[in-house]
Amino acid sequence: MKVALVSPDKNRLTEIGQLLQAGAHAVSATAGGAADLAALAEREQPDLLLADGCSDAAGLAAIAAVTARHPAMAVVLLCAACSPDFLINAMRAGVREVLPAPLAPAELEAALARVGAKLRGARAHSEGKVLAFIACKGGSGATFLATSMSLQLARTGSVLLVDLNLQFGDALAFVHEGRAPSTLADVARAIARLDASFLAASTVKVAPNFSILAAPEDHAQAAEISAAHVDAVLALAVQHYDYVVLDIGRPVTTLSIKALDRAHRIYPVLQAGLSSIRNAKKMLAIFKSLDYSADKIEPIINRFERKGQIGVADVERALGKFALHTVSNSYRQITAAIDHGEPLTISARANPVLHDVADLAEALTALPQAARTAQERAPSRLLARLFARLSGRSSRPHPGESHVLP
Repeated sequence: MKVALVSPDKNRLTEIGQLLQAGAHAVSATAGGAADLAALAEREQPDLLLADGCSDAAGLAAIAAVTARHPAMAVVLLCAACSPDFLINAMRAGVREVLPAPLAPAELEAALARVGAKLRGARAHSEGKVLAFIACKGGSGATFLATSMSLQLARTGSVLLVDLNLQFGDALAFVHEGRAPSTLADVARAIARLDASFLAASTVKVAPNFSILAAPEDHAQAAEISAAHVDAVLALAVQHYDYVVLDIGRPVTTLSIKALDRAHRIYPVLQAGLSSIRNAKKMLAIFKSLDYSADKIEPIINRFERKGQIGVADVERALGKFALHTVSNSYRQITAAIDHGEPLTISARANPVLHDVADLAEALTALPQAARTAQERAPSRLLARLFARLSGRSSRPHPGESHVLP
């Protein structure tokens, strides 16, 4: 488990850090307090944030900000003395457990086991969605849409974009000016050490919730990446990211098929021109031969002109019955944004393309009404369970006992 530890007490920081490392956890330790929590969570993206010395109102406010921004991150608080009112406020702030301080090794080990079990259970039941963008014809704009969709989805969840255009991939350049210190080829070369920490360290963080695993710079390195490497990366990624976006090179190869097999949605990107539509028909025929269901495939007509000679109805007649999306034409502004290596959201916030991409993302993230109602009712149930646990107890846990918040 990846653990970020923060404490104003350097001796306690060292002691707890040693206990965590002895348990084979990846640990980052910071000497500080509530003011450091947000930056620490953004920088490290840990599975567990262990906070010591944040048991006042300012500390709980800082924790609430972290849990609101990182809902999948577990927060455990060390507290020398905690009243029932404090436990209720800690629960409202999103704290998973409150442990007594000073901390005994057995208490820490038991708490980590509980948190780890909950995290594994949550991931087992809610794997991330894999979204694959593939161009039907060169220059269709698949990479732009993959990066734009990733930025949009990162507003509500964690996103990893994997650039599988191995020989000509440049997804990173669309939203970032720097070079990638590691690429997919580096991960494939060290596939035996692949875990969540290694994968995260191999990516470039473009935004707080958006990272890119870049394609190799050298075409010779691309030849070293196998379908098995890609499958291993994706199998791990869906356990740790809400969305895994794939920018797939145009040729349909054994490697890209392995990635497409995992896709929740496949977005073939075309334009409203005869040659692009012909290529789209060929690609859809390939997908049919691979037994991909029609509800898995949602073509996108990019750079679409509503008054153009070829309309949506014409494309539907040519391609068949699919959920078809359109993205407006804004070639000049998009090209300018790409040339500057910055997202369109920065250079042209009112661009109609952003609204089209937002609609596409909303179709994926929209919750059914029943699920929304259940979420709205959840806090009252949690509060009832907390009061039940607190009834008849003292405000201070017995030795070896922690307050586990629902």
